[in-house]
Amino acid sequence: MLRFCLRFLSGLLIILFAAVPQAFADKDTLIYSWSSNVGELNPHMYSPNQMFAQALLYESLVKYGEGNKVLPWLAEKWTISPDGKVYTFALRKDVTFSDGTPLNAEAVKKNFEAVMMNSARHKWLELVAQIDKAEAVDEFTFRLTMKNAYYPTLQELCLIRPLRFMSPAAMPEDGNTSKGIKRAVGTGPWMLVESRKGEFDLFERNDNYWGIKPKFKNLLVKVISDPTTRAVAMETGEIDLIHGAAGHGSGQISLDSFERFTTMPDYVTQISQPLASRVVAINSKRGPTADLTVRQAIQHSVDKGALVKAIFYGVEQQADTLYSADTPYCDLGLKPYVFDRQLAEKLLDEAGWKQDTAGAIRQKNGQELTIDFCFVGNDAQQKAIAEAIQGDLKKIGIKINMIGEEPDSNMNRQKTGEFGMVFNETWGAPYDPHSFCSSMRAPSHADYQAQIGLPMKAEIDAKIGQVLLSTDETERQGLYKYILTNLHEQAVYLPLTYVRGVIVHKKNLKGVRYGQLKAEIPFELIERD
Repeated sequence: MLRFCLRFLSGLLIILFAAVPQAFADKDTLIYSWSSNVGELNPHMYSPNQMFAQALLYESLVKYGEGNKVLPWLAEKWTISPDGKVYTFALRKDVTFSDGTPLNAEAVKKNFEAVMMNSARHKWLELVAQIDKAEAVDEFTFRLTMKNAYYPTLQELCLIRPLRFMSPAAMPEDGNTSKGIKRAVGTGPWMLVESRKGEFDLFERNDNYWGIKPKFKNLLVKVISDPTTRAVAMETGEIDLIHGAAGHGSGQISLDSFERFTTMPDYVTQISQPLASRVVAINSKRGPTADLTVRQAIQHSVDKGALVKAIFYGVEQQADTLYSADTPYCDLGLKPYVFDRQLAEKLLDEAGWKQDTAGAIRQKNGQELTIDFCFVGNDAQQKAIAEAIQGDLKKIGIKINMIGEEPDSNMNRQKTGEFGMVFNETWGAPYDPHSFCSSMRAPSHADYQAQIGLPMKAEIDAKIGQVLLSTDETERQGLYKYILTNLHEQAVYLPLTYVRGVIVHKKNLKGVRYGQLKAEIPFELIERD
């Protein structure tokens, strides 16, 4: 049966890729795949612009490097005023956009202004709110003045969006890129030259790139929406590389397929460093989970060890706190919630959530202990995790209603707080912890909705505002300790694993690795033997 399915999928792939130009199926073309087209590639906007592709075209002033270091990029060097408010950047003088427009301070200024025109859309990123003015001091000197001494300024300038630069000639006449752009033109190593909806996006090497030029002339990104089909495409030679998150839905490949590739001698597989935290947000205001004891009981009832083994094949490491201890400011020695069903049952009994008979759903004051667990319905990994958690909680008398929906519906629930439990992920470097914590204050985020019932929510938000503007390291550490300790003790997050990405490629490729950012793929380093 499996052999028949593989033959069927292989035949489907031949039909699916028949429209892809054969001229690009050569040794000078690297073939990758993504679940959708890459979009307009507006550097200042979000979905449907795909982050990995935005990073191919657009660059910023500084770059995030190993060891949480900020490195020069389009800016060769910079100075920071003693009060921490003024950043002065000396730009490289050998950079042009791929349309020939020179990169200078005026071009940088126009890009900052375009983002600031649409500041409401970037509310999640405190950096945008803190910008006072952007100035072109001279041709190659750019000055950024902040309203306050905002300590993550350089880290957030490293992000893939929204503060990377496109050619002013490709902007609309009024400079407001939120309305759209004329074309995607950056300073990066690749240029987008063709897109066919539902088929592929074709990138070409930017031969005038100032930095390390790609080894391949072309990068062809085929649209493959299904991870199983992508795995078959890898085996049949339709694609050269699988690189990205594991799982289903938005994942590049399922973990069982990845496990299979690790046993095949013609393939090289890699697992990335931990990229972020995979968690379940638990609503502190709605239904039974408004009860702290219920949230604590959930923490003690989920067998994460079994989950890591059965669903993640040991690829991902068990998480016991919202952030890993090696995240800046997060090595706090927080006490993990141990897996202990007897303790969970004791907590619920003492809080008045009683079982009439063994195996029955607990009740309190006539209310059933029933929780809505919301997930993306076509995401097999989320579904499998939710089913495992459902089974664990049933053993202590908690009923889980599984609500699998389209991604847009699931996202809307996160914005409105219409969930009992919902999947979530932190954002990884360099967002964590500051950017992710900052977003906890935005009502459109699941984190805000999950935390809104906490008695100290207002104080947590106030401390987040303070920590982002703190100039004293000791004070900053103390503020993060308050924020993260309270969130941990209030059991508003159920940490599951630390997310890792996976890579699969044929042995004739070399230079394949992960970038420093979660969505960054350094295609320019890859070459074929």
